[in-house]
Amino acid sequence: MNQINIKYHKTKYGEFIIGSFNDKLCMLDWRYRKMRDSIDARILKGLNAKFVEKDSAIIQKTINQLDEYFNLDTKKFDIPLLMVGTPFQHSVWESLIKVPYGTTSSYLQLSKDINNEKAVRAVANANGANAISIIIPCHRIIGTNGELTGYAGGLGVKKKLLELEQNLFTI
Repeated sequence: MNQINIKYHKTKYGEFIIGSFNDKLCMLDWRYRKMRDSIDARILKGLNAKFVEKDSAIIQKTINQLDEYFNLDTKKFDIPLLMVGTPFQHSVWESLIKVPYGTTSSYLQLSKDINNEKAVRAVANANGANAISIIIPCHRIIGTNGELTGYAGGLGVKKKLLELEQNLFTI
């Protein structure tokens, strides 16, 4: 059976579970989130793997870049990603990656971006199924009315991340 190396990493924003598989990042997710079991099951099944608490070069690179992000030292990540999900989920996540740092978008706009304007609810579900938080910036998606909507790390953390990204431009 394949192996996904995982490590837990605490930050001032919350605790993450970071996973690598074949020199790619497959997980950078909030350790304590409502969908933890279903996210883990999808990744384990998709990669035919088991979790093993073990460090890796990709995990260390992720921790370094994540810490730089939180310390306002970077706004870009250059980590190879392995997204585990359906083709539809991949299309949503690829579109999420294109939402610029320091900006927000909406579920409706994401639906338009993937040429499927009627799929707003499905886009929201794919957004919620994202297992590579921060790097695939689902925190940048807000309601069409400008309201903060669900976030795996919690709405308070979502607000703090958006404020963090706004502050970088004033430094």
